[in-house]
Amino acid sequence: MNKIAIIIPSRLNALRLPNKPLELINNKEMILHVYDAAKKINMADVYVATPDQKIIDVITENGGEAILTSFGHQTGTDRIYEVFKKHLKSEPNVIINLQGDMPNIDPQAIESLIYYMAKEKCDIGTLASSFNSDEEFNDKNNVKVVVNKKLEPNNFGEATDFFRTSVKTYENVYHHVGIYAFTNKALVRYVSCERSRLELERKLEQLRALENNMSIHVGYINTSPLSVDTKKDLTEVKKIMEKND
Repeated sequence: MNKIAIIIPSRLNALRLPNKPLELINNKEMILHVYDAAKKINMADVYVATPDQKIIDVITENGGEAILTSFGHQTGTDRIYEVFKKHLKSEPNVIINLQGDMPNIDPQAIESLIYYMAKEKCDIGTLASSFNSDEEFNDKNNVKVVVNKKLEPNNFGEATDFFRTSVKTYENVYHHVGIYAFTNKALVRYVSCERSRLELERKLEQLRALENNMSIHVGYINTSPLSVDTKKDLTEVKKIMEKND
């Protein structure tokens, strides 16, 4: 199989929940939960990309690999690209951008995305799940993805839009999961594009790809990993993970 890198961008100065990568869940830092999940994918090398020495220390003290990156990046994908270009010498064929705030991500979900990318059917691959309630759908912190057809397990469709606010008029709307798989050519092309109008308006990086006619395919998963953006999210994910421990 092609060379695969899972790169986890992480930083301490998130506006809504500062220092969240170091928040403890079951006596282990959140970023370490994400790293450990990624390490279960035996076919990929795993790195944390961060501008913060405290995150570097947590990962390296636990036997992981972390790379200190520039403070100046505007997006997590820019941080990913720095590691891909400078430290990995542009060698990986597939690059997984795994968000560092999903501590209960299922490793099998990551693996399914990697296998799909090996088919070379799209520029970018990502994942989505069903909404469990109207409250979850209406929460602006939960990103929605519109797909060109109904998704089922082991079934990928093509993304046509992403948004945060609830728009009931769309069909085939799913709960977007914060993971992206790029081909190496797609990653290089993506970072060469200017930040797009919808990307800036909605604060969603993936819209830059759609606005530049890059294909994004979406796979369905049964699990719903919680993206921790607020204190409420943190409390919720702690309950879930402590119950399952």
